[in-house]
Amino acid sequence: MNYLKFTQYVYLIAGLFFIGAFLVDLTKGIQNWFYLGIGVVAIFMFFFRRKFAKKFEEHRKNS
Repeated sequence: MNYLKFTQYVYLIAGLFFIGAFLVDLTKGIQNWFYLGIGVVAIFMFFFRRKFAKKFEEHRKNS
């Protein structure tokens, strides 16, 4: 169960990668909005998983 603490950072890394790929393509004149969409969703998932992990940890401490 310890791996769940690290999976949230995979979303953050993926989000930053896709947003970076979008910005690189944008400087080349290519507007690939798919990369931006995936990046934004991955960043959202990072914060969602982080909040969920904190709730899970609090629930486990109280039980």
